[in-house]
Amino acid sequence: MTLKKLLVLVGLLIVAAAVLAACGGAATTPAPVVEPTKVPATAVPTAVPTVDPAEAIKPIFAASGHADASAEAFKHWDDATANPDGIPTSCAKCHSEAGFVDFIADGKVDAAVPAPGVAFTCTMCHNDAADALTSVTFPSGAVIENLGPEARCLTCHQGRESKVSLDGKLAKFGENLDPDAVPAPYKDDAGKDVKLGFSNVHYFAAGGTLYGSQVKMGYEYDGKAYDMKHQHVGGFDTCLGCHDQHSLEVKVEACAECHDGAATIEDLKNIREPSSMQDYDGDGDVAEGVAFEIQGLQETLLASMQAYALEVGGAEIKYDAVTYPYFMGADGKAYPNWTPRLLKAAYNYQVSIKDPGAFAHGGKYIIELLVDSIEDVNASEKLTTKFDATTLTREDTGHFDGASEAFRHWDAEEAAPYTVPAGCAKCHSGSGLPMVLAGETIPEAGVPAGNGLMCLTCHDGANFPALIAGNEVTMPSGKVVSFGEGAASNLCIECHQGRASKVTVDDKIAQFPGAADAPDTVVAAIKDANDKDVKFSFINAHYLGIAAVWFGTDAQGFYEYEGKTYNGANTHPAVEDKAGCVGCHDVHTGTPKEELCKTCHGDVAVDDIRGMSSTADYNGNGNVTEGIRTEYRSLRDVLYVEIQKYAKTTAGTGITYNPDVYPYWFVDANGDDKADEVDGKTVAYSTWTPRLLKAAFNFNFVRKNPGAAVHGGKYIIQVMYDSIEDIGGDVTKFVRP
Repeated sequence: MTLKKLLVLVGLLIVAAAVLAACGGAATTPAPVVEPTKVPATAVPTAVPTVDPAEAIKPIFAASGHADASAEAFKHWDDATANPDGIPTSCAKCHSEAGFVDFIADGKVDAAVPAPGVAFTCTMCHNDAADALTSVTFPSGAVIENLGPEARCLTCHQGRESKVSLDGKLAKFGENLDPDAVPAPYKDDAGKDVKLGFSNVHYFAAGGTLYGSQVKMGYEYDGKAYDMKHQHVGGFDTCLGCHDQHSLEVKVEACAECHDGAATIEDLKNIREPSSMQDYDGDGDVAEGVAFEIQGLQETLLASMQAYALEVGGAEIKYDAVTYPYFMGADGKAYPNWTPRLLKAAYNYQVSIKDPGAFAHGGKYIIELLVDSIEDVNASEKLTTKFDATTLTREDTGHFDGASEAFRHWDAEEAAPYTVPAGCAKCHSGSGLPMVLAGETIPEAGVPAGNGLMCLTCHDGANFPALIAGNEVTMPSGKVVSFGEGAASNLCIECHQGRASKVTVDDKIAQFPGAADAPDTVVAAIKDANDKDVKFSFINAHYLGIAAVWFGTDAQGFYEYEGKTYNGANTHPAVEDKAGCVGCHDVHTGTPKEELCKTCHGDVAVDDIRGMSSTADYNGNGNVTEGIRTEYRSLRDVLYVEIQKYAKTTAGTGITYNPDVYPYWFVDANGDDKADEVDGKTVAYSTWTPRLLKAAFNFNFVRKNPGAAVHGGKYIIQVMYDSIEDIGGDVTKFVRP
């Protein structure tokens, strides 16, 4: 309904009300008698005017920052002398309605917008072009696609600089710049000298913080990995999920549904989740909100830059958050002595300051940038007043270490960047495991990569904080194991089980005709259905396959040799009445509860624990008091020597192992225990026999299980003993449990 129609309707209602009032005043005489033959008039209800929702929103929007015509964001260009053309095209996109509408129509602003500027109106975002907007290009060149209405927000709230632009700026001063020297000016196209100066990210760049390393708004240091888009629960992972799109206010009442005590904006700064258990700023407080961890890091970075600027740059530096260009010298003018190292750190400092909601938008990304900046500044050999960056913590533990290889491995995939393939998503994304446990199929295209696990990866959202606990878990061998009905540890071993088994190895050998009957013959390639060569290659059991160790032969994850018997499930008693993993490890950090071990084992390091039933000299070194870990590692080392000996003499090609580089086994023709290289690339081992494959499979699986001594030490000793024996090693001095 238009405003004009509404006014007409209201006018009619007022007239009608006046007539009724004139006819229905207070009675001063007896009411007339109604004749029986007349029917009393039916009372007509007074019409209630309907309110157009759009009209109701207008006063809400009018009170927002986007509609504040007096704000500097709109008045900055009003001085006609300083800005004769009005608002420049580089600014008009976000500081004028006309510029924004022009930009979203064809990706550019064609002409400056006349000043004085005006605030935004409804039509800025409510038009066909805005409705069709689904992707946003960030200053780094990164494009985020398949967005919803938040594409409107991200078009402007993205900043104006990035790692890409900063590196490009520095490149203009030459190659191989000294990070601690002020570079000489270069000539621009007009022949004028250009000095290295500060780069300002701009203001309220929440989108850059939110998407983290996907858009590289921060200066990301080479050799470091960073969190990508901040994950949150569904419905609260976009701009409009957390902010009212018209008032811009944060939906604090919605935050309070999960975050107890969050009644105001200030309360949000105190939020700290179990996934953020580290003392990032090194002040000893692991209970303060993430906002205060960031604040502590900001203070340390600024102090480090001030020491550096004075000692290395040769001039005092001060920061003024409200005065451009923010970093000033002692004379109150722009700081003059920028080095590449100082510029990068100052840029990141500004990135963290100019998004006041950074702790919520992408706190861990900001923490990574600040820690790396502090570390880099204090790494300068020319700086004498140094801060000890080792007191800081950059990452969370295991499951929540968003910058780790376990969660960042697929970011650079050309076909589907920042997407975890279906075969890996169950354990390397926050959304895969709950899908599997719910009986759903992970999409063939995979799922979006995340920054580690999330609350709802393990917890039932509908019955929070209840867990999504299962009763039985199927292992790669097909065997089914369990810590008990509904046991929380069953969740852990859904992923911590490895991805291959004895069955996998036997099946692979069976694919190659005659291989099973010739264990010491190098297996030749075969042709697949498309007439392509299929090589007989190594099988990686994957990492931290704890369930394969804990349940032993009940899981049959390791290669168990025919005619041998093996230990079954670990019989260690439940700790604190919690079976398996969650009894011995903190459920969020994964940290072992070592103090609980001392209750029974005394003041002994976990690595030195030796159960009362372990009395034999398994590794044959004469020591029956050393920890089980030492016993099995000695046998593991013997197995490695025997693998190398066998590979050289029987398979015909020397072999070496690198636990940090896939596929781990490489050619070592000269026996120096280093991988051979061809054209600068290491050569993967390919001369496999069935016997060598079995031994190498077991060796690698043990290397990828650092807690094997506790999880199932005797089982591992059995596996190592049998592997050594099968590949031709002498086991006469060893003892098999």
